[in-house]
Amino acid sequence: MAHLIYLYGLIPTTEATGKSFPSFKGFDGESELYTIQLNNITAVVCNLDSKEYSAENIKEKIDSDMEWLQDKAFHHHETLVALYKEYTIIPLKFCTIYKNEQSLQGKIEASKSKIEQTFKTLEGNEEWNLKIYCDDEKLKQDVSKNNTEIEAKRKEISFLTPGRQFFEKKKIDELIESELENEKNRVCEGLHEKLKTFAIQAEVKRNWSKDVTGLKENMTWNSVFLLPVYKVDSYLEEVKRLEEELRETGWRFEASGPWPAYHFSSFS
Repeated sequence: MAHLIYLYGLIPTTEATGKSFPSFKGFDGESELYTIQLNNITAVVCNLDSKEYSAENIKEKIDSDMEWLQDKAFHHHETLVALYKEYTIIPLKFCTIYKNEQSLQGKIEASKSKIEQTFKTLEGNEEWNLKIYCDDEKLKQDVSKNNTEIEAKRKEISFLTPGRQFFEKKKIDELIESELENEKNRVCEGLHEKLKTFAIQAEVKRNWSKDVTGLKENMTWNSVFLLPVYKVDSYLEEVKRLEEELRETGWRFEASGPWPAYHFSSFS
């Protein structure tokens, strides 16, 4: 029976041959994961039925079957997390599928130098994520009290008639909202620059909505850092210190890791 190749990730062959490969169920829940050795690079894969997992069928599942998507995405992530504990691994995106072993080999050969350089970059380093949340109402109170421009506006309208004050207060409310966003950006950009000094690479990612997080606070910042292992403790201590410093004005930090280096791998 013809089959497709589902690619989870790439590991250095020296690591793959240095220990027995653990047993994992594949993407379909039936096949077993196995490795394909391509000189210095070893691919971690499983086989999939070419008809059941055709591009058209997978697209339809992703578009219409949320339960299937969540289950398969969880499997992909958890498998990579387990492999990451054992190997230096370049994790591949969800549903990276090749028609056959030859097409996979061709892609790896074409990207060989990038892959090997990525192995060197990842060795001795860990990916950590930092999500920053903000209680807007709490921070708004702080901004409203301590912003010189807002305070000047309040004094300016205090001599106006009640009718004029009503409309001018609306403008002040708008100014507070604007200054709130400016303050959030200023604080987060400053935090990112401070924490970036611990990392060899850092990226800012898109914020998640409340629908995704299920939290009452807004996610204000979402960043990832590639940290040398020996700097991780110092980084986490600094995250804790900064959070304590800002907690009273509505800030909360969520540091997590280490994760497979999804954001710092050059092979896709």
